[in-house]
Amino acid sequence: MIPILFLAAALTDISGDAARVAACQKLIAADPKTAVDQAAAWAERDKSVPARQCLGLAFVAVERWGPAEAALAQAAAQAETDHDARSFSLWSQAGNAALAGDQPAKAREDLDHVVTASAAPSTLVGEAWVDRARADVALDDLARARTDMDKGLALVPQDPFAWYLSASLARKQNDLGRAQKDIATALKSASDDPAVQLEAGNIYAAAGQPDAAHAAWTRAAQLAPDTPEGQAAKAALTTPK
Repeated sequence: MIPILFLAAALTDISGDAARVAACQKLIAADPKTAVDQAAAWAERDKSVPARQCLGLAFVAVERWGPAEAALAQAAAQAETDHDARSFSLWSQAGNAALAGDQPAKAREDLDHVVTASAAPSTLVGEAWVDRARADVALDDLARARTDMDKGLALVPQDPFAWYLSASLARKQNDLGRAQKDIATALKSASDDPAVQLEAGNIYAAAGQPDAAHAAWTRAAQLAPDTPEGQAAKAALTTPK
């Protein structure tokens, strides 16, 4: 399934403490609650960038989005002060945590550190524009979302998630021609993703193509019957048209 978060789960060894970074990663995977406790103690003790990132990603693992955003933003700000280019990925992680925690305004603040940075890698900037568009949609600012989304697509045209989001946005804007074009692009490399198939069905239905909509919803329900996407597809299939 196409991920909602673009959290770089792999910690980067900024401090040189490779063993502690590796231990943090392993503990997050095995016991995230304990990882939160140990990372909190580590971050309180030396306030290093890896410690704060470890804490943030441990909070992500237990879906405590507010504390995750705060820890990752602290790590990003410290890395930025140190002129460490890895601050860009940390700001992106913080923005995604804010999105997951229904804090779209905070997400835009975090992501602005990436999209306005001339030194940030173009792919990372592109993904940040896409994520910023997600925040715009959550804030019901569809016009700005389209501007941000198109900036992202120009930099990461290979990302099917971006095309899927762009198609969904176009449907919300009643631009069904654009929606059909973009979902077709997403389907080229993500046809086995239930979210993409669900959205394809929604777009086909809105465009007056019931047979195509039925096929896409059926595929989504088959791919992931017990997920929210699969359940939504099943509901669409049984709703009288």
